[in-house]
Amino acid sequence: MDSDKLSSGTCAISRGLALVGDTWSALILRDASLGLTQFDQFRTSLGIAPNILSRRLKSLTEAGVLEKRRYSERPPRDEYVLTQAGRDFLPILAAMGEWGRRYNGGGRALSHLVDSDTGCPLEPVVVDRTTGKPLGELPMRLVMPD
Repeated sequence: MDSDKLSSGTCAISRGLALVGDTWSALILRDASLGLTQFDQFRTSLGIAPNILSRRLKSLTEAGVLEKRRYSERPPRDEYVLTQAGRDFLPILAAMGEWGRRYNGGGRALSHLVDSDTGCPLEPVVVDRTTGKPLGELPMRLVMPD
């Protein structure tokens, strides 16, 4: 797959997937949304090989989804925190998680999101900002640039 072609094409979906479309990247962003920031925290949580984690963190940082910040000079240690672009991706992750819970749960009780203030379960859904209607209920068509 030619990621350069995907990331510069006219399709917004392919451009988005070029940045965060692999499993490890999405799971790193999930963990970052839960407050993990350090390399060893990501590695322990994900069980990911260090070389793969290094590549994904570098890629997510270059894409502007994570920001690398030095938190220790001796020894040199960096942390990775979500940028605005990373925070804007969190509702997409939540919707993916809800879809996976609903359609790939095999009937088991799986983890789910709750409102931190009330403890009430959340049911993520993607809506049109203008109408507030769920996208899955709207007739849509793709318009290509002239």
